[in-house]
Amino acid sequence: MTQTSTLRSGQQTHSRKINTETVAWPLVVGVGRAHAHHGEFLQGVFERENGRLCRGLVTLPLTSQESLATFWPDQQAGIRSRPANRTKAARAAALTLEHVGLAGRGGELTIESSIPVGHGYGSSTADVIASIRAVAASAGVTLRQSTVARLAVAAESASDAIAYGDQPILFAHREGRTIEHFGGEFPPLLLVGFRDGSARPIDTLSMPRARYDGEEIGLFRVLRGLANRAIRQQDPRLLGRVATISASISQRHLPKASFNTVLDIARAHGACGVQVAHSGTLIGILLDATAPRAAMRAAELARQVSSAGLQGVHTFTLNAETRLIQ
Repeated sequence: MTQTSTLRSGQQTHSRKINTETVAWPLVVGVGRAHAHHGEFLQGVFERENGRLCRGLVTLPLTSQESLATFWPDQQAGIRSRPANRTKAARAAALTLEHVGLAGRGGELTIESSIPVGHGYGSSTADVIASIRAVAASAGVTLRQSTVARLAVAAESASDAIAYGDQPILFAHREGRTIEHFGGEFPPLLLVGFRDGSARPIDTLSMPRARYDGEEIGLFRVLRGLANRAIRQQDPRLLGRVATISASISQRHLPKASFNTVLDIARAHGACGVQVAHSGTLIGILLDATAPRAAMRAAELARQVSSAGLQGVHTFTLNAETRLIQ
């Protein structure tokens, strides 16, 4: 027996079939997790394979912070979330039940998260993806990453690429589709992250979408190619240049008061570049994790950033085998 599940993402409809005979019955308690991200290496407008333009991004994973969702099925219809304001996560749970052929079933969904809200860490997306995974686990179904991504966008209108873990992809965040999979893995990086000192939490979905001009769209085409090369060649400096140019374009649409100060600090320390949350307050300085004294340089840089008055300073790694200096 099969059932067709229909999801709406933007203006497009996607249909997938689930074999409901494989669904465990009754449902059991299910647990799901999803990590945060630290903004993006790249965000803009890009061409799909059919030549159509769409918005896309390359997410910077932050695995040290995560959302944990637990789904407790019961005989009542509907999803009740705890905390009660996790409406996007509850919607994602309901969509997942429908997708696996169990529309109308319900239960309690509890969310525990260490991810700050409203700064570009992807807190709501992490809640949503953790909830999808929890419901799928409850039903005994393993969902494809692409399915998780589409469900997430259907639940919250826009979603980052954390359904794909730390894979380097260019992701259409309002469509839930991969524009390009760069393959391989990100080059090894040390990052010093912090929040723009003048900024307060931002409601991402209430923000107007950036309107890029023709020159910027042409530049995004070049940056996409350079990002691909940086990942294939494991070149952290090239990826840093891509991130810095993308962050500079973002300054025209969501300016960060401390951005020029951060650029000066990054250059003084020989950093690879600067990245931002294009719809948040986060900024990060990128260092080559394989360079001599990389961990010590990151610690020195973190101290200078703190002395400059920037908030929430933390150091983390991406795909690096380097031990941080606390």
